[in-house]
Amino acid sequence: MRYVAAYLLLSLGGNESPSAADIKKLLTSAGVGIDDEKLKFVLSQLEGKDINEVLAQGAEKLASVPSGGAAPAAGGAAAASGGAAPAAEEKKEESEEEESDDDMGFSLFD
Repeated sequence: MRYVAAYLLLSLGGNESPSAADIKKLLTSAGVGIDDEKLKFVLSQLEGKDINEVLAQGAEKLASVPSGGAAPAAGGAAAASGGAAPAAEEKKEESEEEESDDDMGFSLFD
């Protein structure tokens, strides 16, 4: 991910086709380690491609991924409502224990 981010930063800065040396210079200036094999792989995947087209293709792929986040939440809420009473009891017990721990004969500000 760091190599893609560096590639994008350099592209936004006006370098249409950043080289491995450009990316290494950027990452080392920020104190980020570099794995040459991963950097070569990223550059080989982006070689000869317009970064704007790559981003557009990625956005299309993400749009086709189902998110479906609302359905599991409803099922989880129903299950949680049935077990709400024991959770409240546990919280009471925990708060009582915490209160007893607070009075140990000394204070942080003494």
